[in-house]
Order: sequence, then C-alpha cells, then structure tokens
Amino acid sequence: MRKFLNITVFTILGLVLLVVILQFHINRSSRNLIFKNANELKPAYVGIVLGASVRPDKSLSPILQDRVDKAYELYHKGIIKKFLLSGDHGQEDYDEVNAMRRYLNDKGVSNEDIFLDHAGFDTYDSLFRAREIFQVENAIVITQKFHLPRAIYVGKKMGLELQGFIADNREYPGNAHFTRREWLANIKAWLELNIEKSPTYSGKIIPITGNSNPSHDNKLN
Repeated sequence: MRKFLNITVFTILGLVLLVVILQFHINRSSRNLIFKNANELKPAYVGIVLGASVRPDKSLSPILQDRVDKAYELYHKGIIKKFLLSGDHGQEDYDEVNAMRRYLNDKGVSNEDIFLDHAGFDTYDSLFRAREIFQVENAIVITQKFHLPRAIYVGKKMGLELQGFIADNREYPGNAHFTRREWLANIKAWLELNIEKSPTYSGKIIPITGNSNPSHDNKLN
C-alpha cells in the first residue's frame, strides 16, 4: 500500500511539474510576439479573431465583443486588411461566426473583407484551418491575454508567422478560471501538435487573398 501511495504521489507531482514547465515554455516562446498597443504591431494582411460564446439572442458575449472590437481597431487603422472570423458553427442554432460578421457589418465593414471559418471549434482547429483552408501565412491573432500565449505557440509550431494583439477591454467574470484552464489546454495543444492531429473538418481551399463569398453561409443569417 505504501509503495502504491508513493507511486501515486510521484505521478501527481510529475504531472504538476509538467504543467508548470509547459506553461513556462509556452509563455516564454510567445512573449515577444504579444502586444497591447496597436502601433507596435507590424501590418499584416489578415487578422484572425478566435471565437468565443454568443448569447441566446445571438449577441456577442463580452469576451467575444472585445475580440471583434480590437480587430476592428486594427482594420480601421489599416494594420489589417481582412478578417478571418473563426468559431463554432457546428449546429444550426448556434453560430459564432455569423454573429461576429453581423457585428462588423453594423460597423460598416463589407462582407468582401470578412472570411468565415465555421469549423474553428478550438484554437488548434482554427489555426490549422487558417493555414490549410485559407492559405494564411502571416497574421495577427486577436484574443485575450490569457489565451494569446497558447494561440501564438500553436501557430508558430504550425509554421505560421504570427503576432498577438491583446483584446482585454475589461475585467471578465471567471478570469482566474480561464487562466487555470489554460494549464490543461496547454497540454492538450502540445499533444495535438505532437501527434499532428487533423482538424475536426477540413474542406475546400478558400484563399484569404481571394473572394470571401465561398466562406459565407447565407442560410444561417
């Protein structure tokens, strides 16, 4: 029994140490590529907005609204030219990407400058599909500070040239929970990268430098 307990304790300690080391490695590898001031960014053709929850009335949650607002700031300043809105649209009655699109349309952004990725179910899928489906090579990723290190790390491992723009405009309820959740999400991302996991869905190529219409789903407007 004592031997079993010792093995259990050392296993738990080993896992905790792995989580801490991975967190440190991911933060260190991405810290010089994350910016709070838009004027510090190098212009890029596309800004990738990573999805988050929408409300039952199809309005954006505070976290998602801040991401889209920050992307619009970059667009308005001419730092990006196109949006790649990547989120969960796996069910007909739940649609993150068209909610973001409508929000940008209300700000005067034409659909011509908006590409939609309906199968960005997580960070790994979003960045994999950005590279493979939308042929993105260089981009600015817009999301909250707690999320950016992992997003930049995953994208870099995929060969993307990325910068990160911090989307925090306020304090979010449960912010400490989001930070803790990143510890486990880092392990998931590391495993997905090492097994070279395929995304949930692939699809036909829609180059980000081409026409955005094929990426739009007008049936779910």
